[in-house]
Amino acid sequence: MTIQIAIIGVGNVAEKNYLPFIVRHEDVQLSYYNRSRDKAEAVAARFGGRVAASVAELMDGEPDALLVLTRETDRLEATRALLPFKPRRLFFEKPLVAQHGQANVVEEDFFAGRQLLHSARSAGAETAMVFNYRFFNQTQLARQIVDSQEFGRPTHFTGMVHYACWSHCIDLALHFMGPAHSVTALATEKAGPCMGAEGVRNVTVAARMANDATGALIGTCGIDFKLPLYELTFAYEYGRISMRDLDGEMEVINYRTGRHERHSLPWDISRWDQYRASFGKAIDAYLDSVRSGTPPPVPGMAGLQELQFEAGIKRAIASGAPVALEEEFSLNGS
Repeated sequence: MTIQIAIIGVGNVAEKNYLPFIVRHEDVQLSYYNRSRDKAEAVAARFGGRVAASVAELMDGEPDALLVLTRETDRLEATRALLPFKPRRLFFEKPLVAQHGQANVVEEDFFAGRQLLHSARSAGAETAMVFNYRFFNQTQLARQIVDSQEFGRPTHFTGMVHYACWSHCIDLALHFMGPAHSVTALATEKAGPCMGAEGVRNVTVAARMANDATGALIGTCGIDFKLPLYELTFAYEYGRISMRDLDGEMEVINYRTGRHERHSLPWDISRWDQYRASFGKAIDAYLDSVRSGTPPPVPGMAGLQELQFEAGIKRAIASGAPVALEEEFSLNGS
């Protein structure tokens, strides 16, 4: 059986983080659509596959899945152009929608993302997200430890996060702690440029989860890129786990046994090696789900939940009051 995979957007993300891993799968046939045909032709010459001159021509090939790998500022428009052709599956880079850049998600991005997923469901398309931080070795080990060592219910979490990792770390907080109920937030008065976006402020967020766990996250561009880009701690009734940076050091404390463990990368492996490898593991898992016809490892709804959290932050900053997320940003509203 051959899997037909269509790539929408062939920039650096596609060329460096996806295609080198996709072409390892001998049963995959590739097709491409990009606003700059010359760029698509160059990528096809390197990785194989055909280039389509239009979305209609791309969809004539009846792809099994479309990987929407455009810039986050272009993702909404690119996906809307696909939906009239009723694609079978849509796989999104993160964040789901960020029309002003990933460091400056606004409320409108949530509502656009919600409508996008609603339209995709109406078109019969299954949606999936990458959120490749879930595929770091340490993240997967942490998930196994929490489940196998019976850490009990979540109680609280903390994090300091560079905006380059912001959507990923919000997703990890939701992945380990469960859905969020409400958020409050403060932001600095001074705003500046951050990752190509203007008007970005440092924020401190306090959250209460649906299971009554609580937590706090700090978002900033003020972390030197040569140093750990995030630090997260997830605490439970009977233990806690702390993780830092891109598959970096992880600390596990088990309250039941009194055991204290540290896990770290071998010295000959860099965080950027692990970062690239996480895309390979994420795409392998996704292609396996396409082959088997099973649900994707990270559903599209995870992308909307992340946007819901970010939209709540922006409204909490503007209002100075707590925001009940499902009341003000319903995931299933229209």
